[in-house]
Amino acid sequence: MKIKDIAIIGMFSALLVTVQYSLAFLPNIELVSLLIIVFTLTLHKKALYIITVFIILEGFLYGIGLWWINYLYVWFILYLLVAFFQKKSSSLQWAIISGGYGLSFGALCSIPYFFMGLSGGTIRNGFQSAFAYWIAGIPFDIAHGIVNFAVALVLFKPVYKIVEQLTRRGNNIITN
Repeated sequence: MKIKDIAIIGMFSALLVTVQYSLAFLPNIELVSLLIIVFTLTLHKKALYIITVFIILEGFLYGIGLWWINYLYVWFILYLLVAFFQKKSSSLQWAIISGGYGLSFGALCSIPYFFMGLSGGTIRNGFQSAFAYWIAGIPFDIAHGIVNFAVALVLFKPVYKIVEQLTRRGNNIITN
């Protein structure tokens, strides 16, 4: 890995933490999903490093809890989703994907609660625990989905262009 790559990973990881932290007072309103989509499309596998650093920094800032276990996989699921649909270029298509991801966020995050319920004895306990967690968060998931959709619809193209220019400029600076 080149020094330029390490710098880009550091800067974009810091950007993820900054936008997440600055909007943390608003429930499930975030720009992290949009940025991960854009980083995946522009930086490809390097986005995995950005996501990893982001998750580690979140654990340092907020402490390691059950919510953090969710972060160990939910952002990588978004990466895989974007990688699968990477040929799409329409803001509307990315808005739909981002909105659907936001809407399903609570269901994705209920997985550790399934295992916690399992520790109570039966598979039924696991499903009840996960289902209760998911149902309790549906209003937040709806807001998350709507905001993700709107944010991606409005900001996808400008943010994509900016990130693409920054990474291209970084290549020119290093090679000149």
